[in-house]
Formats: sequence, structure tokens, C-alpha cells
Amino acid sequence: MLKVYLIAGEPSGDLLGSRLMRALKKQTKNKVIFYGVGGETMAEEGLHSLFDIKDLAVMGLMEVIPSIPKILKHMNEIVDDIHEKKPDIVMTIDSYSFAARIHKKLKSAGYEKPHVHCVAPQVWAWKKGRAKKIGGFVDHLFCLLPNEAPYFEPHGMKTTFIGHPVIEGGADKGDGAKFRKKYGIDSRATILCVLPGSRKNEIKYLWPVFQESAEKMKRDIPNLFVVIPTVQTVAETLRKKTKNWDIPHLIIQGEKERYDAFAAANIALAASGTVSLELAMAGVPHLIAYKVSPLTAILAKRLLKIRFVNLLNILADREIVPELLQDKCTVDQIVDTLKSLLKNPQQLTSESLKKLGLGAKHSPSDKLAEELKKMAGKRKK
Repeated sequence: MLKVYLIAGEPSGDLLGSRLMRALKKQTKNKVIFYGVGGETMAEEGLHSLFDIKDLAVMGLMEVIPSIPKILKHMNEIVDDIHEKKPDIVMTIDSYSFAARIHKKLKSAGYEKPHVHCVAPQVWAWKKGRAKKIGGFVDHLFCLLPNEAPYFEPHGMKTTFIGHPVIEGGADKGDGAKFRKKYGIDSRATILCVLPGSRKNEIKYLWPVFQESAEKMKRDIPNLFVVIPTVQTVAETLRKKTKNWDIPHLIIQGEKERYDAFAAANIALAASGTVSLELAMAGVPHLIAYKVSPLTAILAKRLLKIRFVNLLNILADREIVPELLQDKCTVDQIVDTLKSLLKNPQQLTSESLKKLGLGAKHSPSDKLAEELKKMAGKRKK
């Protein structure tokens, strides 16, 4: 029986982790036991999370400071649990700053089983020095992007490019007609998908401007219907904020529901993140918008070494998806851009998605599962 310890610190990692679990169960004919930390989609695959990942879903310097004591406590809980469970392999997923500290603690404690990380830190965007450090405490790094390995391999880091898990999620296979019928949404209604993020601090900064933008859109588009696909970490917060909202709206959860909503949507407004790739897969015209605290924004501006933050734009080296960040993240600019996209939908190129593994023989999760089995098997001998 293969024992695998998985640690996902936020919803994007939780989704990747759930697909890996599914692949491992298939490849081992269910001869696998999972331990660790994850969210709702990993729970659906059978993981009993050590604690709620809402405690870890924090982003930004000023935003994370109040959560430090709780995060440090959870780090120690994870390391103690790993020593108790003695898994054949430990894998952290995304959330690199948190994951790195887990691996350092395991290394310093002399933990001998392989411990690996999936989703390379974005050293091509900022803090290139991390490429040299990670090899000191991680046995193997699994990359989602084809351009990442050259940053790490010169420092002796073993890497494997698996492709991006978004290409296997089925974001392009939603049923829009079924979604409208299920929720009684008129076939002539204009559906705006609003995705304000999966972290509490994202909701804090983004929801007010997203809400007002939707309200302004509604004044010009009377048949507007807002769908808010969300995740467990912030679902209750959003329900409270929209309880007395007079715009026709719907809050949904779950991967299948989200993809059906995308198929039904005419346009989308989203926080920066993986969801933009899903929207591109579904062919939904969209823009991304993002705001953080002023101090975090100043630091990011100094540290970031890239022209764009959206992965589609980065891979294409041009702006395919409009980016409205920080000072540009205003109601007027959001509404003007959404209206422009309604009139002239963007042509979402498949070239960037092909670079992420679209059309490959094996899915990213299958590749990752196969590699983990090999690593765990070698160390058992």
C-alpha cells in the first residue's frame, strides 16, 4: 500500500491535488492511502485534512503578518503528523513560501523519505535567488511551465515538466444550456461571471469594486444576471455580502458547476490567477483585475521583473487578456473594458494553452502520479 502525504495551501493547489489523487487511485488500483492538508476537492477524493486550509489562504506582506502565529502552529502540526504517519513520499503543492519551511523542517529533522514540490516558485518573475536555495531541501521539483526548468537545473535541482493541470480539468466541456435551465435563467439574459478570488483578503480588496462594477453594468444591461463561482474558503463571506443584493445573482460551488457556468456566460470579471486559464479554455471573453494593500503594491512593483501578471499574456508576450491592476482596478475602467469585450470578444489563442500541454498524450496528473510512484518505489528498496 502506497502512503502519500499531500500539502495544498490554497484552492488552486487543492484542485491540482485532487486530480493527482484521482490519477494515483487509478494507477495503483486504489492501493494508496492519503494524508495531509487540502480543501474541498481533495476531500471529495478521500482526504481527511489535518486542518482547514482557510487558515493558509492569505496573500500579501501586510495581509499575512496577523496570521503568522497560526501559520507557524500549523507548520509544526504538519511536520509532527508526517513523522507519525511515516508516508512513502511527501509532496507540497504551490504556496511555495509555506512549503519551503515545511521541507526545511523535514530536512533538519533528518527525514529520509523523498519530499518533493509541485508548482515551481516563479523565479522568472521575482526573487531569482530562490532557484539556487530550493535544491538544498527539496528532492525533486515538478514544473507546470516549459520555461521553468532552466532556472533550476544549473543549481543541481532535479526537475520534471508535467504541463499545467488546467488543460485536463474539463473547463471547455461545460453545458451552458443545462445550467440556464437548471437555475431558471432566461436564454436571452446576459450572464456575467464574477470571480473575486479565493482568499479572504482578496474579497476584502476586490469585492467592493467588483460589486459596484456589476451594479453599473446592470444599469446599462437590464437583462444582466450575475453568477459567482466560488470555493469553500470564501463562500460564506460572499453569501453574507450578497444577502440583500438587488441584482439577480447566483452563488455556486464545485468544479462541474463552475464549468457549466462558464459555458453559459457571455463575459467574466476575475481576480488574477488560474481561473483565467479556465476561462480561456471555455472561450469566455474576460478581464482580470487585482488590488492589494498599498505597501504590498509598492514592494511588488519593485520586485516583479515581468511585463504582465496573467499567464496567457506572459506566454504570448502580449496582452491577450486585459489586466487592470491596483490603480487601474476601478469601476469605470472595469465596466468600460467589459462593455468593449461584449461588443468585440477577444480571440483567445490556443497557442499559449498548447505550451501548457494541451493535446499531449498523457495528462499532467497522470505524469505526476507516475513520477511519484517511481520515486516512492526506489526509496522503498
